[in-house]
Amino acid sequence: MAYKYRAVADELREQIRTGKYAPGDLIPDQNQIAKDFSTTRITVHKALQLLMVEGMVYSKRGSGTYVRKDYAYNEHDANYGKISPIDKPLGATYTNQGKKVTSKIIELSARIPTKEEADKLIIQPTEPVYIIKRVRYVNGEIFAYEHTIMPTSVTTLTEEIVAGSIYGYLQGKGLNIAGSHRIVRAMTADKIDVETKIASKIGEPILAINQLSYLDDGQPFEISETHFPYKTSKLTADITL
Repeated sequence: MAYKYRAVADELREQIRTGKYAPGDLIPDQNQIAKDFSTTRITVHKALQLLMVEGMVYSKRGSGTYVRKDYAYNEHDANYGKISPIDKPLGATYTNQGKKVTSKIIELSARIPTKEEADKLIIQPTEPVYIIKRVRYVNGEIFAYEHTIMPTSVTTLTEEIVAGSIYGYLQGKGLNIAGSHRIVRAMTADKIDVETKIASKIGEPILAINQLSYLDDGQPFEISETHFPYKTSKLTADITL
């Protein structure tokens, strides 16, 4: 059975891919799209939700729906533009509420980004980025090793802030975190995993999450890779069909 909302999503997706709506562009409101496709706003809402899950667009309350600034169609990468519904990028503190979350800072420094980092974060190649490496503990037990890259223009970070909840600090500054591209994968431990006690030996399996997080205006603000011990880690996803 062919659903109307899928047909609407397919057409909007193609318009974005072919450049009718460029990254950062505001697309027509739901009433206009409904009129263009001779359908209802409910159908259009479902179509836009599908594109949001795919990472093509984002909605800004009171303003409308925009093409994500970091969206770029790549016909050779079938996974580009896909985001995972597994959890929200709210950090260890939020996802372990009621528990004691602490951090061991390994590095807090700044440098010029690589070309790949600048491209992903949509910043100038001369704009400095923070390098944040820390181990996270929950109730005294090792939870994860995090390696984060963040533009210094987002906010000023100190060791005190990094020792706590960075996401909580950003939200306290009025920066709303909207979502992230996320890749969850299994990999083998390397030297840093052994040093941080994520793994007991090199080559041991670990769980890794790579993500590019963005604010509610579509601006990417963080590239991160997080490693978890395989023995104590699991992912839970609620899937709605």
